[in-house]
Amino acid sequence: MNQTQERLFKPSSSRAAVGLGVMMLGSMLLVTGPALAENEQNPVADPSTLIATVNGVGYPLDVFRVFYSERLQGNENTPQMQERAFNEFLNLIVASQQAEKDNLEAEREVQAALELRRMAILSSAAMQKFGNQAETSEEDLKQAYDNFVKQAKATEYKARHILLDDEAKAKDIIKQLKKKKGNNFQELAKENSLGPTAEKGGDLGWFNSRQMVEPFAKAVGEMKIGSFTTEPVQTEFGWHVILLEETREAEIPSFEEVKPQLEVALKRQQVLDQLNALREQAKVELNEDVVKMKEGATAPGEAATK
Repeated sequence: MNQTQERLFKPSSSRAAVGLGVMMLGSMLLVTGPALAENEQNPVADPSTLIATVNGVGYPLDVFRVFYSERLQGNENTPQMQERAFNEFLNLIVASQQAEKDNLEAEREVQAALELRRMAILSSAAMQKFGNQAETSEEDLKQAYDNFVKQAKATEYKARHILLDDEAKAKDIIKQLKKKKGNNFQELAKENSLGPTAEKGGDLGWFNSRQMVEPFAKAVGEMKIGSFTTEPVQTEFGWHVILLEETREAEIPSFEEVKPQLEVALKRQQVLDQLNALREQAKVELNEDVVKMKEGATAPGEAATK
């Protein structure tokens, strides 16, 4: 081990020190050296390359690389992360070795958990394969964009509101607004409105109808710019008096701006379609002593355990 590795890692034994030194090389190649990994002379590409031998049992480097890749999710590849992951890997090794000594693998619960884990890994590999095989044409992407534009078209509103906990109070506010033709809206909002927008004169900023509860959105959609509601609008939050200040059409991003997201969405749909096709083709025979179909169910997926 060189001086740099000695500063980064403080192994508790010489055997661990050897493992950590190899780990340092392996994990760095995992993240920063894909070109090296493709080299046939590179030991990382050799499945017989070990990262460590523990109690006489060798553990392949590629097994650790999978383990480290899982641990790296959402974390930065740093010497500290590498050391922490390797220590966790050693804990996994010695605990699993003890389980083998105790013959815990013979227990049915352990067997079931191992089988479930195996299924999950194979399922993930299959889904990854589906994703790699998925293809999108420019025509498909443009059709998806056209659908996106249709859904994205929306009017945005800029409004203020006065929120009250009583209908009578809301009607009284409307009377006061009528006396001054709504010019006192901000003042009344600051004095009477409940909630965080009061200090801003009831300002809600820009929003579209999908962002608001239905009664509020419906009322705003029927208003004219510069008007306020002449009847209180009731929602789950209370009674609202609303002032509509401006409207505009929502800005729709260009095809090129959303193309990457559209491609991901189309590929994801292809994966789901392929999975659904497998479900439809599968011959499922339920054990009626354990599982029964829900009343009116037409598919195995609509089953319930007894």
